[in-house]
Amino acid sequence: MQHHDPVSTPGGEEEEASEALKSRLRAAENVLATVPVDLDGELRFASGLLALTDRRLLARNSEGAWAEWPLGAPGLDLQLADHAGIGTLDLLDARGRLARWRYTLRHQAAALRLQKLFGQQAAGVAQATAVAAEADEAALAEPELQTPPSTWVLLRLGRFARPYRKQLIAGFLLTLASTAATLVPPYLTIPLMDDILIPFQNGQQIAFGKVAMFLGALLAAALAGWALGWARTYLLALVSERIGADLRTTTYEHLLTLPLDYFGGKRTGDLMARIGSETDRINVFLSLHALDFLTDVLMIAMTAVILVSINPLLAVVTLVPLPFIAWMIHVVRDRLRTGFEKIDRVWSEVTNVLADTIPGIRVVKAFAQEKREASRFHAANAYNLQVNDKLNKTWSLFTPSVSLLTEIGLLVVWGFGIWQVARGRITVGVLTAFIAYIGRFYTRLDSMSRIVSVTQKAAAGAKRIFDILDHVSNVPEPANPVKVERVQGRIEMADVGFRYGSRAVIRDLDLVIEPGEMIGLVGHSGSGKSTLVNLICRFYDVTDGAILVDGTDIRRFAVADYRRHVGLVLQEPFLFFGTIAQNIAYGKPEATREEIVAAARAAHAHDFILRLAHGYDSLVGERGQGLSGGERQRISIARALLIDPRILILDEATSAVDTETEKEIQKALDNLVQGRTTIAIAHRLSTLRKADRLVVMDRGEIVEVGPHDALMEKQGAYWRLYQAQLRQADDESPGFAAERASVALVLGGHAAHPAGEA
Repeated sequence: MQHHDPVSTPGGEEEEASEALKSRLRAAENVLATVPVDLDGELRFASGLLALTDRRLLARNSEGAWAEWPLGAPGLDLQLADHAGIGTLDLLDARGRLARWRYTLRHQAAALRLQKLFGQQAAGVAQATAVAAEADEAALAEPELQTPPSTWVLLRLGRFARPYRKQLIAGFLLTLASTAATLVPPYLTIPLMDDILIPFQNGQQIAFGKVAMFLGALLAAALAGWALGWARTYLLALVSERIGADLRTTTYEHLLTLPLDYFGGKRTGDLMARIGSETDRINVFLSLHALDFLTDVLMIAMTAVILVSINPLLAVVTLVPLPFIAWMIHVVRDRLRTGFEKIDRVWSEVTNVLADTIPGIRVVKAFAQEKREASRFHAANAYNLQVNDKLNKTWSLFTPSVSLLTEIGLLVVWGFGIWQVARGRITVGVLTAFIAYIGRFYTRLDSMSRIVSVTQKAAAGAKRIFDILDHVSNVPEPANPVKVERVQGRIEMADVGFRYGSRAVIRDLDLVIEPGEMIGLVGHSGSGKSTLVNLICRFYDVTDGAILVDGTDIRRFAVADYRRHVGLVLQEPFLFFGTIAQNIAYGKPEATREEIVAAARAAHAHDFILRLAHGYDSLVGERGQGLSGGERQRISIARALLIDPRILILDEATSAVDTETEKEIQKALDNLVQGRTTIAIAHRLSTLRKADRLVVMDRGEIVEVGPHDALMEKQGAYWRLYQAQLRQADDESPGFAAERASVALVLGGHAAHPAGEA
């Protein structure tokens, strides 16, 4: 679940509205939905807010004034309509309209969600809060608000270029020298025409010594241009490859530091595309097109200086098409930058389909959904084609238009130059040199116009990369971390509170767990068990109160140092592609084979590992698909045993396996929990038979604490949960009767029926 602010107004207004809304919430009041009201009654842009809680409807206008309507009012109704790009929400009761809010249709999804939840709350639907939670989770998959990338974002790559500034300066000097070398030959055409060829046509003898000198100079300029061009291309290509590699590494390292809620709101394919294809695109831009752009700029600037020095009037005529080309580049650039940003997002949808389907291919085949997934991919690919076609339509018109303008410019220079020669103002050699320079000038101008496309592609990619790099973790490292020495495992939760945005999930929670104690967390789905475990692991930080380990707030520990003392065994164990030994040693890569085998023995995994073809060196396949669920779980237990954690978290560690496999896993867990502070979440009550205390949670609060026997005698929340589980077992299958009897026996011999029915 992602932390997300309930307000989505831009900039500082967003933070102001969010804080203002939070300050008006009453104790235990939850915000279910919000809609930014960005239009006023006269359809001018405004900065209001409409918020629905589980008690009332709140509205804030652009002046900061609030109004509210309790949900229990009779006949209250919220109606939604849209017309001509404007959405309208009307609040009505039996007497008529109470209020009206208008907004742009970019907030239509939020308005529809608020209207739906309002109807459920007004009708007294008890599950509305749960629906809001599900809607929050669904909202994570919605695309983030996109703004067109600015070309200036490419300047931010300077931080990655800084370590290579000496090589870049050398590359610039080589570019300058190679460009100057390529400008020498056209200048030599002036004496070749005026001093050699034209006099020869007029009957004079050719001075072969002078010809040899000019031709030698042309050859020397060509060789110098080749050598300098090769050196600068090779040098700058090496630098750009290293900048691209640093960019990928930095982005990936930063991604690993981000909290779980960030990944909850992102698609795997999208993140893979950003780190892979986007960095490759930037790398190609830096290694090829940025170099070409620099060469083009230098060539145009130096050519312009030479043209002005030869004949200022002819030079001015040469520059006539330049304003028109600059205007076209400006217009097309604006269209391209939005187009390439959209192409990137559409392409990420194509990769998202692949990232969803390939890891889940077993499910696809099991439900015979190959055609459906192929259809999804076809639709995403077709949309990608449509977006590219639309952009190519603009680009295909732009490129020939620039070429046409350069040809017209060359024609104008020819005409004006011939007129100047006819009047004796310039020589034929000067005109010939001018034409040679003009050819290079317009060629570079045309090349620069084409670079607009790749520049906007690189800018779009850089923006998506910096969207990751600019995201700040909400689980920050302390400025002066307390060093983690030997952890005893005493956990104290003092007035702990936690919110997902404005929805309270944990409230005023107090609990002390002594070193070596095993605690069982029980409660209905959504009661806050997994959230509490996530807070202890510091996947999230508490919003109120504190969690202390051995008397120290866990926020004062370095995150990595603290988590080395926390072992986690999940309901669905994740195994990486590699050998069994590598997966067991994931938390301790330097572990010896003896340590790995010892951990596997303690996890009751050694025997089945030896039965595999290559033992501990057997490949487990993608996500461990080559093993059964129970085998994967025992490997994950061995992985936890190897790091010898002082605090152990068991999150539904046996809920996904059969009874026989559960017994094997339970033996492994018995070895794992010895001497460790253990917090176990389980729906099967038999899993918690050895817990010292059971903690019963409901709606983010602890309602009961105690051993099984005492809680059963109280006949409170735990007793009701216990009875409900046994009734469910009876309803599902008669075969559960034996398990029911064994559960009752293990958990203290209590009757399976309520007191008084035995």
